[in-house]
Amino acid sequence: MPTMRAKRPRCYLLYAMAPSGFTMRQANDAINAMTGDRDLPLAVFHDHFLDAPGGTIVFHVTEAAGIDRIEAACARQLGNWRIELRPLIFSFNPAAFDEQIAYTLGIYQGQDWESLRKQKRPAYGNPSHEAVSGIEE
Repeated sequence: MPTMRAKRPRCYLLYAMAPSGFTMRQANDAINAMTGDRDLPLAVFHDHFLDAPGGTIVFHVTEAAGIDRIEAACARQLGNWRIELRPLIFSFNPAAFDEQIAYTLGIYQGQDWESLRKQKRPAYGNPSHEAVSGIEE
């Protein structure tokens, strides 16, 4: 998994798909373990895929050694998964990641991020069950 090493701190998107035979639970546990690993760069965002075992994490990487730690953790914890780790252009830090969400919503969709953040989260059954079953309720 050769990763482009940016010259300055920025957020990196990790995309991880579990190999055949992994259950949703196993994949989600592995993504959660990477997200909660305090030896890795700061995890700004994570989520799991509904349709296949895997997920995504956005890390804020402040030094080249952070990429080394993520790659080592992927080799150790995600073994033979399909992994991509990519530096993001506009998301220099967690605040810039948040600002990029606001920018995208405002410029491309005509939506206000602050208003959307205040909306009540819809109830979609049991997301925890969906995370382990891959079945939308």
